[in-house]
Amino acid sequence: MNINVVKSKIHKVSVTEANLQYVGSISIDEDLMDAANIIENEKVQIVNVNNGERFETYVIKGTRGSGMICLNGPAARKVAVGDVIIIISYASMDFEEAKTFKPWLVFPDTESNRLVD
Repeated sequence: MNINVVKSKIHKVSVTEANLQYVGSISIDEDLMDAANIIENEKVQIVNVNNGERFETYVIKGTRGSGMICLNGPAARKVAVGDVIIIISYASMDFEEAKTFKPWLVFPDTESNRLVD
């Protein structure tokens, strides 16, 4: 039996842009993607701490070191610049494997969206 578990989480970053005219997705600073082991085109769930919205989209690379968190396309209507969001990805794995799996959890500075030591 396989179950879905949290694979990666970027906990509390601030939305820096919302671009309604882009095709779709979320642009994430590549440094954050690397730290959370999230890859381009991976499906993610977005949880908006400010308004309670929960929705899914896919990831595209944002400029490395920029702190960019940009919701694109229709997802831009679910956030406002400055909102704090949580980005979560999931993986399907064997039940026994899931018992010992350790997800990648990233807690960046919410003001700058940059990694802290």
